[in-house]
Amino acid sequence: MLPSTLAVVDDDREYTEYLTQYLQQHGVAVSAFHDSDDFLLAPGAFDFEFYVVDLMLPGVDGVDLIRLVRRRGPAGIVVVSGRVAPDVFESVLRAGADMYLMKPVRVEQVMLAIEAVQRRIVNSRSQSDVWRFDRASQRLIAPDGAHIELSETDLTLVECFVSAEGSTVTHATLCQRLGRDPANEADNLLHAAIYRLRRRIERATSATVPLHSEPKVGYTFRGRLLAV
Repeated sequence: MLPSTLAVVDDDREYTEYLTQYLQQHGVAVSAFHDSDDFLLAPGAFDFEFYVVDLMLPGVDGVDLIRLVRRRGPAGIVVVSGRVAPDVFESVLRAGADMYLMKPVRVEQVMLAIEAVQRRIVNSRSQSDVWRFDRASQRLIAPDGAHIELSETDLTLVECFVSAEGSTVTHATLCQRLGRDPANEADNLLHAAIYRLRRRIERATSATVPLHSEPKVGYTFRGRLLAV
């Protein structure tokens, strides 16, 4: 069980290239970054399903980077590093990492660690990460029970995500459902609509916002979304 998208943040170019190729051969879409600042400035930096992070990085320190990623969502995080310090294991786990591997380590072992963490995430998500769309009251109900009032535009978007059943909904489909011209690349109304829906969710609940951008493709509602 592997994630569909993964970011490797590590300044060891040879190791990163080898790990990237190995994961790609197993069907994972991998993006590699050799500088943590470059990663943070990249579009969709926090939209990856999984992260493999080194600790000794140019730019933002690896522990701080883990903390930033964890604050944005429940993505899997495996640390692979050669940093030697008495408190390194405790510091990375407290920052939000799921597992720590000490270099040198084989890429096969890294993939096994990714699989183990991803399996736990998926199992946990299937048990508790359930969002409900109440059509009668026109509300989205978060896993913690919070009710999110939806506008007409929000309702259209949520209906699209319900129909998609966890798959990515393309920009073209969303634009068409909203009555916009998908060929008009200058039209930012879709992005604004997604932003407003995301903000409504953030204001109503402490649950992680499940809306994720898939660069150049569309948007995905990551989490079980049931219409009731």
